[in-house]
Amino acid sequence: MEVTIQGQRRHFRTVAFDAASNELRLIEQRLLPHEFQVIATRDFRASARAIRDMVVRGAGAIGATAAYGLAQGALAFRGNNLARFETRVTHVFETLRDARPTAVDPVNAMLEVLRKMQAGTTVAARQALALTAAENFADEDVAHCRALGEVGAPLILEGMRVLTHCNAGWLAFVDIGSATAPLYAAQLQGRSFHVYCDETRPRSQGATLTAWELAQQGISHQIIADNAAGLLFARGQIDLVIVGSDRTLGRSGEVANKIGTYTKAVLAKRHGVPFYVAIPLSTLDWNLPGGADIPIEERDAAEVLGAWGLTKSGRREYVRVANPGSAAFNPGFDVTPPDLITGIITPVGIFRPRDLWKHRRRLGA
Repeated sequence: MEVTIQGQRRHFRTVAFDAASNELRLIEQRLLPHEFQVIATRDFRASARAIRDMVVRGAGAIGATAAYGLAQGALAFRGNNLARFETRVTHVFETLRDARPTAVDPVNAMLEVLRKMQAGTTVAARQALALTAAENFADEDVAHCRALGEVGAPLILEGMRVLTHCNAGWLAFVDIGSATAPLYAAQLQGRSFHVYCDETRPRSQGATLTAWELAQQGISHQIIADNAAGLLFARGQIDLVIVGSDRTLGRSGEVANKIGTYTKAVLAKRHGVPFYVAIPLSTLDWNLPGGADIPIEERDAAEVLGAWGLTKSGRREYVRVANPGSAAFNPGFDVTPPDLITGIITPVGIFRPRDLWKHRRRLGA
């Protein structure tokens, strides 16, 4: 997407790789919307920390970071001993896999890199194949998001009021985004519409990231408190809901996404509003049998008990809001059952959640 910096429009990918220095280039998302900064991670451990600490976040973006991080770790190996190289790669894989457990994109991305590497018979060959496979995943992520826009754009009618949750935009992917892709495509086709951005507590990615993206893109929008959505539904002021997903189960049609997604799906069902989930193929999990098996990440209580913001002097600062001494429970995700979901928007079409398994070959299983 295009970002305006000091009056100049420039194109950025959320995740990029500098092969010459073996460094990942990541947009530092914790600083947005107040500061735009691209940082470098110089080894796979730093790349894993960037995922864990949410320097980079979002299914496709951490998938690409993991793929590049695996290549980064492989490229840093010195020597020709293939057995030692494979031991090293396994350690790199596990480090990146464990950074955040709920999203399936990082594992899918790295498994594809590992598969492609096996064609090499030497350390050097496998290193080269790892980098090529990581680049291919990043490019495919962009292609999938572009296709999501083409598939989903007809859902966005003139004058619609659309609700989003969290950030499933280009910051959550290598470019373009999943839930935002139909919005961007509809805008390109000349349609006008309004977007309500759930603030998405506790990290407020809707208020900070989605709103920033839409402002950069010139799309009409307003930020709402998470609990304001019920009133808007009751007043008939929401026509459509589009969210992303961190893991969608191909066997059951259940969707794991940012905490609060399930709540919005219940509200949409109650008020007869279509509820869509937009995903690239890398977000599909064909192995887990049901939503109860999805590992739900529990994050630091400090995210609930306080908030980061910008002081009048321009310094980024954390402020405790909650009662001193109180504890907090902070699950990062919830699971939405298929009966609450109108359709899953994929790069190859829109499917009913329970029909994913039937169309698994078409969906790349």
